[in-house]
Amino acid sequence: MTKYQVIVEPQAEHDIEQAYLWISAESAENANKWFNGIYKAIVTLETFPTRCPFAPENSCFEDEIRQLFYGKRIGRYRILFTIEGFFVHVLHVRHGRRRRVGEWEADITEEN
Repeated sequence: MTKYQVIVEPQAEHDIEQAYLWISAESAENANKWFNGIYKAIVTLETFPTRCPFAPENSCFEDEIRQLFYGKRIGRYRILFTIEGFFVHVLHVRHGRRRRVGEWEADITEEN
C-alpha cells in the first residue's frame, strides 16, 4: 500500500484556525472536537487520496483539485487538496455553504 505524505499548507492552517475560533464562540468543547476530528480526517489522506471526488473548482485550475468532506449537514466542511507524486497538499478548508474557490473572481469579471 502506497503511503502519501500529507502537507497542510499555511492557507489551510489559517482556514482551520478561523473555523475553530468561530465554533469556539459557541462552544469550546465542540470546537476542540471539531479541531481534532478534522485533523484525523486529513490524516486519512495518507492512503488512497484518489478515493475522494474532484472538487467543483477542479475545472478552474491546471492541477487536479479534490475534496474530502468532514462533518454533517450544516456543519460540513470541504478539505480541498491536490496530489503531486507521493505528496498530498491540503490547500483550503472551507465550510460547505461558502462560495467555491474562484467564484468571486467570476463575479468581478462579470461586473466589469
